[in-house]
Amino acid sequence: MTEFIEVPRGLDRVIVADTVIGDVRGEEGFYHYRQYSAIELIEKCSFEEVWYLMFNGKLPNAAELADFTKRVAPYRQPSPALAELLPKLAHAKPLDGMRTALSFACAERGMKPVYDIDEDSRLDDVLFASALVPTILTSLYRYSQGQEAIAPHDDLGYAANYLYMLTGEKPTEAHARAIEAYLMSTIDHGFNASTFTGRVIASTGADVGACLTGAIGALSGPLHGGAPSRALDALDAIGTRDNIDTWVRGELEAGRRMMGFGHNVYKTDDPRSVMLRGVATDLGGDLVEFAKQVEKRVVEILAEVKPGRSLYTNVEFYAGVVMELCGVPRDMFTPTFASSRVVGWSANVLEQARDSKIIRPRARYTGTPAPQPVERPE
Repeated sequence: MTEFIEVPRGLDRVIVADTVIGDVRGEEGFYHYRQYSAIELIEKCSFEEVWYLMFNGKLPNAAELADFTKRVAPYRQPSPALAELLPKLAHAKPLDGMRTALSFACAERGMKPVYDIDEDSRLDDVLFASALVPTILTSLYRYSQGQEAIAPHDDLGYAANYLYMLTGEKPTEAHARAIEAYLMSTIDHGFNASTFTGRVIASTGADVGACLTGAIGALSGPLHGGAPSRALDALDAIGTRDNIDTWVRGELEAGRRMMGFGHNVYKTDDPRSVMLRGVATDLGGDLVEFAKQVEKRVVEILAEVKPGRSLYTNVEFYAGVVMELCGVPRDMFTPTFASSRVVGWSANVLEQARDSKIIRPRARYTGTPAPQPVERPE
């Protein structure tokens, strides 16, 4: 008789795989990419360097970085067929349009199942997809606003190019670096729902396009996609410093979630939030100071109302502030997150593709005992 293993709902705290890509240590308020602190990488490296690290397991030297940048540059450009399709998807929600456009691009490329191709071919496929996504997202947004898409700029890095294609203007160094810090902070974060989805699909041997579009589908769910724009909407709703306590207590009494606060893994400060608070402080302005005032009071009130629970700001709170200050439209907050997370998904797909064991758990049947006699109702 088959022996089954009971696990918590949602696989909470269940180890389902070994990985060398990174980890989240929630009790410590620490997470890492490969063997490096993610926060230290953000402070010292470019997005491209961390992108290379995630795919290759080591930081590149100058020559390797130049070769990597040269390799991905052509993949930023949409094919004529994709360029023709993108305006037709502009009416869709950004993640829906992204999912459809990326699926089309991968199919047009003729991607083969990861099970049937070698490591370098898999790497080329994930490079293609992760380089193309920023162009897809920014083009979809501009078409939705009645504007023309802007082609990638060969002389700009990942983050600066993203802002350029989105706004039509070359960003300041401060804005480019601020968005780069945010994008780097969200590349990977353990076996969250979308990453796990991508790995489950990769375990079947499916092609890279199938893995990534599945992950996008998981990210689009409201319980996973994050809420930087909702956190910023909360700041707008509060309005003034004098209204903080009244608004916060009203939300808590109504049983509504405080957007931008609390995390399923971190039991202390979210290191991404701490880092982005610093980025926001460097940018400066009234919005930043108001956000800090709100953060302070919300944490104090939560400690009073929910004693014994450690609830702090998560990455969404200051992410919204940083993106607002850098000119990213609120409709593009979650898609911007998705543009960097594609790199993390891709690294996980590459890792999973090296293991031919399909992920196939079991479910416990709780319905009417079977078999019942088959009788047609009169």
